[in-house]
Amino acid sequence: MHPETMIPVLPSVSLADTLAFYRLLGFEVTYQQARPYVYAATRRGGMEVHFMGIPELDPKGAYSTCLVMVPEVEQLHATFAGALRGGYGKLPIAGIPRITRMKPGQTRFTIVDVAGNSLVFIKKDAGGSEDEEPLEAVKRRPGESRLAHGVRFAARLRDFKNDDEMAARVLDLALARPDPGDPFERARALAARIELAIALGQPDRADALGAELAALPLSPEQRDELAAELERAHALERSQA
Repeated sequence: MHPETMIPVLPSVSLADTLAFYRLLGFEVTYQQARPYVYAATRRGGMEVHFMGIPELDPKGAYSTCLVMVPEVEQLHATFAGALRGGYGKLPIAGIPRITRMKPGQTRFTIVDVAGNSLVFIKKDAGGSEDEEPLEAVKRRPGESRLAHGVRFAARLRDFKNDDEMAARVLDLALARPDPGDPFERARALAARIELAIALGQPDRADALGAELAALPLSPEQRDELAAELERAHALERSQA
């Protein structure tokens, strides 16, 4: 075990708001001062984050990022999501602050705090998983249809790059192209776009996509297979109610 310790010092626009946010996530405030300069320290288990006051910072233009290596991510995401839902009345998945969504098997998620700082929680020893692949390397595979590639590419943008808007554009482009292929592939693309429509605050678009999906000629087995993907969208919708 290495004796060194490295602690990030992130900017804070309002220390009171920053500390309230981190307390909500279960962090303990271990030190705080207002003079001669604004500074605070927080801790949650083995995670420590310090803050310095920069009141002129625009959170929308902030880019400070901290990688946090953790033993597991799914339960931690659920814990943080529950705390944020309780504190804000709904799950903040857009704007500032926010938490990115999580799907089974995913190895990372991001929390953006009230000052725009990004904390990226990554499962230890997750190297070699698809989320480590450079975005430009996500090329169309041999035999892969344009629609299937669009679904895979959009998932990377959505789940690992936190870019819902670009993911939606990728799927819209894929869905707009004439494709006489497998209706189930189109159904999967529609299900993914429905989730993005809900995340982006597009209820009318989600309804229209849902109507198209319902009209597709799918077998009962295929609809059962889609149920988990649609349930994620419905759960997201319920969290925003």
